[in-house]
Amino acid sequence: TTYILDKIKKKVKIVNDPTSIRNISEKLYSAKYVKYMPATIFTQNIEEIKKFFKKNNKVIIKPIHSYSGNDIHLLSKFNFKFIKKFIKKHDHIICQKYLPNIKNGDKRVFLINGKVVGVISRIPKKGSFLSNISKGAKPIQSSLTKTENKISKIIAKDLKKENIFFAGIDFIDQKLNGDINVTSPTGLKTYFDLTRKNLARTFWKELKA
Repeated sequence: TTYILDKIKKKVKIVNDPTSIRNISEKLYSAKYVKYMPATIFTQNIEEIKKFFKKNNKVIIKPIHSYSGNDIHLLSKFNFKFIKKFIKKHDHIICQKYLPNIKNGDKRVFLINGKVVGVISRIPKKGSFLSNISKGAKPIQSSLTKTENKISKIIAKDLKKENIFFAGIDFIDQKLNGDINVTSPTGLKTYFDLTRKNLARTFWKELKA
């Protein structure tokens, strides 16, 4: 689809730029921001994963090409059989140190035209570690810490250079969780319901400008 859209993007304004959507892997792109993330590796090497488990105890594993909290697992010990099967299905995967403060929710930050324009928190339902609203998380009003705001501005600036006009990034306990959402950065309606601030107006105002 992005190749088809490439053919007309000089005649029609397309948001986000189709070339950029193709070039920015929503998980792998975050490798350039790994210093702002919890301990993270991108790999299909079972021995590297074993070492990572030994060092970090509780680990989140997730596919590189997935969305909406699908196929994300929290493992408290290295399970060779399960992880081998998981790699066979998904190829390269993300292993990330589990942050227990996810119980207090994550933060979804909205970026429009290189600017940080809003944030909400999403609290996982009881017994879950997934903060996706589609997985039952509850959205609440929120604000960014100084650290989160600084990181958000850096990423927003980089994405604008990549011709990404609209994006969403996520934090857990002031750590970037590694998802740079450029295909479907959901949450504007939820943000409006919570704050009565209409970021759709911001979107169109920035696009018109």
